[in-house]
Amino acid sequence: MTDTPLWALPATRIAALVRSGAVTATAVAEAALGRLQAANPAINAVVEHRPDDTLAAAAAVDAAVAAGRDPGPLAGVPVTIKVNVDQRGYATTNGLTAQKDLIATSDNPVVAHLLGAGAVPLGRTNTPAFSYRWFTNNRVHGHTYNPRDRALTPGGSSGGAGAATAAGIGAIGHGTDIAGSVRYPAYACGIHGLRPTIGRVAAHNASGRDRTIGGQIMAVSGPLARRVGDLRLALQAMGRAHPRDPWSVAMPLTGPAVPRRAALCLRPDGMETAPELQAELLAAAERLRDAGWQVDEVDALPPIAEAAKVQLTLWLGDGYPAMVAAAEAEGDPGALAALASQRALAESIGQQQFSDALVRRFGIASLWSQFMERYPVVLLPPSAALPFADNLDLKSPEDYQRVWSLQDVQVGLPVTGLPALTLATGLTAAGTPLGIQIVAGKFREDVALEAAEAIEARGWAVTIADPAA
Repeated sequence: MTDTPLWALPATRIAALVRSGAVTATAVAEAALGRLQAANPAINAVVEHRPDDTLAAAAAVDAAVAAGRDPGPLAGVPVTIKVNVDQRGYATTNGLTAQKDLIATSDNPVVAHLLGAGAVPLGRTNTPAFSYRWFTNNRVHGHTYNPRDRALTPGGSSGGAGAATAAGIGAIGHGTDIAGSVRYPAYACGIHGLRPTIGRVAAHNASGRDRTIGGQIMAVSGPLARRVGDLRLALQAMGRAHPRDPWSVAMPLTGPAVPRRAALCLRPDGMETAPELQAELLAAAERLRDAGWQVDEVDALPPIAEAAKVQLTLWLGDGYPAMVAAAEAEGDPGALAALASQRALAESIGQQQFSDALVRRFGIASLWSQFMERYPVVLLPPSAALPFADNLDLKSPEDYQRVWSLQDVQVGLPVTGLPALTLATGLTAAGTPLGIQIVAGKFREDVALEAAEAIEARGWAVTIADPAA
């Protein structure tokens, strides 16, 4: 056993204890519910939870263990699920008052795969309205705060997942990422987050309309956790195909050996990376070298800023008037500001510009694919700046544009289709999270995880934030 509270253990340890019978999933669930009650009121990360459902799921895991059946790789691990994916019996709100009564009648495949692997659902986590922003508040669930510093954003759109996981509410948080919505909350909250390869994790909401093309080819579900090993374990459960997602692909989680060679880029496309983040990247490179990797500092990478423009074109060029109408009906200030600030670009996109963006997506992805042949891992910043002040994007149109200008490495990378991992590497003297971003080849999450584990083992271990302190 251990002197560490059950709720504070990593997922790998919880699963091992439950599988061995050393502790029950019910005991873990009760401890996790206790932590939720203690920590969540200060941060509003989990916006709906049903203790009876949590305990029933834990009891089912215990019954499987008692009967000698395999309870699954996530046996008894408490997980949180974002409110923008279907979970049977719960509202798929996506942060909208208009969807507060949209009750799912089936599980999204990613939820089914998590629960089928023995995970215990702890609660539903918050997102900004429409999951549009890198800040998390809305009119139906309220404001989510960063457990490390209430003055900082918890990130978005998976801000609830990031805040909950950082505060010890669940060992693994489910998130979604089309332009940084897993990676940025992980960075802002001082934990780790993995955006898998497009097609790695099956996902589909039966409760709503099918997504437009930008969402279909760039949005993914991925895990957030306090240990890299927990990301690996979560991917083992989540990384499965499903017939409801025709773009999902059944691929091995581990591929053939690759050269242990990484590229380090401090200022992609000339980005004005904060000095603190450049220092973290240089330190991470030294840790990788200590682990036997060759790390070459490079001045340039394949396109990122251009990729970010392609991403925005494919998002805004497909139904912008309908987005605006929905945001006006919802009346959410964040969504309205986001769409208003992008109006000029959106109104410049015609059929030819949209088609050109689809074509250019192929070219950019090809350049990145070729680059990854030489460098199986790329180290680059998680953002150009330290985590933003909360609601910075609402202070003025200029602040909104500044936020977007600093996030090309979040917005652009999904265009490549490659997996990317945000790794927490420490805190400033003031307690502000620091981190790096790791990119690997297509379906080579295992390579990104290997590099991340090497850096984690030689550097900072994520601490649990106490939002009540």
